[in-house]
Amino acid sequence: MTKNKAFRILVIDDDKSMRQSLLELLEVAGWQAVAISRASMAENHMADFQPDVILSDVRMPGMSGLDLLASLDRSTAAPLVLISAHGDIPTAVKAIQDGAYGFVEKPYEPRRLLTILKHAAEQNRMRQTNTRLKERLFKLSGLDRVLLGQTDQVVHLRQDILDLADIGITVLIEGETGTGKELVARALHDLGTDAGSPFLALNCAALSPDTFEAEMLGVAGGPDGRLLAASGGTLFLDEICSCPIVVQAKLLRVIEDKQIFPVNAQRPVPISFRVISATNEDVELAVKEGRMRQDLLFRLNTMMLRLPTLRQRRDDLVLLATHFLEEFARIYEIAVPDISQDDLAALLAHDWPGNVRELRSVCERRILSARRGGGSMTQAIRTDQHLDNIPDTLREAVAAFERELIGKAITAHEGRMDAAAEALGIGRRTLNEKIVKLGLDKGALL
Repeated sequence: MTKNKAFRILVIDDDKSMRQSLLELLEVAGWQAVAISRASMAENHMADFQPDVILSDVRMPGMSGLDLLASLDRSTAAPLVLISAHGDIPTAVKAIQDGAYGFVEKPYEPRRLLTILKHAAEQNRMRQTNTRLKERLFKLSGLDRVLLGQTDQVVHLRQDILDLADIGITVLIEGETGTGKELVARALHDLGTDAGSPFLALNCAALSPDTFEAEMLGVAGGPDGRLLAASGGTLFLDEICSCPIVVQAKLLRVIEDKQIFPVNAQRPVPISFRVISATNEDVELAVKEGRMRQDLLFRLNTMMLRLPTLRQRRDDLVLLATHFLEEFARIYEIAVPDISQDDLAALLAHDWPGNVRELRSVCERRILSARRGGGSMTQAIRTDQHLDNIPDTLREAVAAFERELIGKAITAHEGRMDAAAEALGIGRRTLNEKIVKLGLDKGALL
């Protein structure tokens, strides 16, 4: 058992000779042990030492072992094993019922005591590991639900992110538009050891060779460059294949030298950050076509993550759609509409060129339609069905949109104007004014 993996134990006993005996036994067994004489001292030691298990006498001056047990937060505290020379069946039963991991009578049998303590410590470490994993997976839900799913591709992707987050190496993320590349980059940052440090996302297609130095590197005596603000954190280079070649050379120099040279500066400024990049293109093809520097690619692709398209994970469609519908139903404060067989068929028949981002938008449109009393997934997916009849001016487009929404609300609520106004989120008087202004015929709608 190596030192960094040795179990830690806090021993509490008012008998000095017993404390010394226990310490000798535990240290020979490879434990890191701290011994104190009063249970009232335990709180400070637990905070500093963070034991894997606590071994406490039952009867002590002041706070007893049972009192200590009652004071512990069972959801976070280390397991407590009680030891007593006055043990009897009722005391042991009460201790276990109150949450003690175990109860040992003095004089103790060393091998049995060590076995109980080892099992308690192992259970506690397993609980801590599970807690950390749950916290990480909870943070993963912040990926805008892109990583929600049970298909093999998504399960493996989640594990890859967990594995790479703490390492700090460069990662190149490949994936079509809408698959969640920036969100994955943020997960790598948020789950890493420097989660509280800056995260700077740059759209490489928008970087100008003419203004790169002043904007990104800064000007001596003037404002700091944006890259300096990211020092100590993560630099995310989105659409890296669309980065101008001249700018690629300058980025490569910064990454290799780990320093920047502000405009008019006399000396360089040290800088350090993790680099994560992303592209929706074939990087090898971009290199062949001269749009991507091969030396920069070699700096960026230490590890590569390929994000699956929604077409490759159709088994997640219903799960994702249900999740998004529930999310927007909460936002817009309506009941979640059921996914009908027709809706399911529409979801499965669509190619989803915009991937999860497109599905999320479709679900929001579905909820907005349901808020007005109608709609379906088929209608929400068909965003281009009226492109031939788009009004020429914005004023006409707004009027046409309001006319359609109000008409649907009146029809859905069978002419009950108060209900229609409430569904539209406007007052009854405002609704009446809009009906007159838009020239709507209430009778023709019913």
